[in-house]
Amino acid sequence: MPAWLAVCILGIIEGVTEFLPISSTGHLLLVENAHWLPQQSDLFNITIQSGAALAVLFAFASRVRQLLTNIGDPNTRDYLSKLVLAFVITGVGGLILKKLGFTLPKETAPIAWATLLGGIGILAIEWAVRGRRLTSEITWLIAVVVGLAQILAAVFPGTSRSAATILLALALGVARPAATEFSFLVGVPTLLAAGLYETQHALRHPGPVPTDWGMLVLGTLVSAVTAFFVVRWLIRWIQTHNFSPFGWYRIALGLAMLARVI
Repeated sequence: MPAWLAVCILGIIEGVTEFLPISSTGHLLLVENAHWLPQQSDLFNITIQSGAALAVLFAFASRVRQLLTNIGDPNTRDYLSKLVLAFVITGVGGLILKKLGFTLPKETAPIAWATLLGGIGILAIEWAVRGRRLTSEITWLIAVVVGLAQILAAVFPGTSRSAATILLALALGVARPAATEFSFLVGVPTLLAAGLYETQHALRHPGPVPTDWGMLVLGTLVSAVTAFFVVRWLIRWIQTHNFSPFGWYRIALGLAMLARVI
């Protein structure tokens, strides 16, 4: 398979799975471990997430513009402060993990278990909030929980950053649209910062295999375009649906993955 085609496919996988609650990192590692596509570096897998993050800025263009042009409004400053808090918690946690020498586990088994248990968690939370009155308010507690959830997702590939952040906020009483918006917006600086960090590290400490920056840019662009349409679709979906279908998908996928390794 030509390298550019493999990169495009990986970009599409990232764009589709980054903001759906099914784990982009887990899917990328899955297709690589199954040898369906050539294995890529952590730099590639993390950097193409930046493209998906940029897609959010376009998909939420009106909301982002509203936040930036109404900075003098107390409610806007409060919301932005909570976004910053969630990002800082994630950033500090990520730096600590790096200092401790943490690397992404790439074995299929832990990804499969995280995928399976994440699916069960989605169904459990959706069942628990059924009939409950949910709010659109993002509290300071929600901001802290979202920040910690992003660290959890980074440690366990297959957990899904969007699933962990949205579903935990939902469990704490936040309505799906508000939880999804906050999760997506805080994901922008989080994913961009992770991509920038990995890029700087690659420039300062080149590995034995040179980075193909052209392929990296291609994968990032494909990821951005794909993610834009997926985010737009998901925003409409959550107006009338819950996340249970994604939970069943994760359970089926997790069981299929475990069947291959047991």
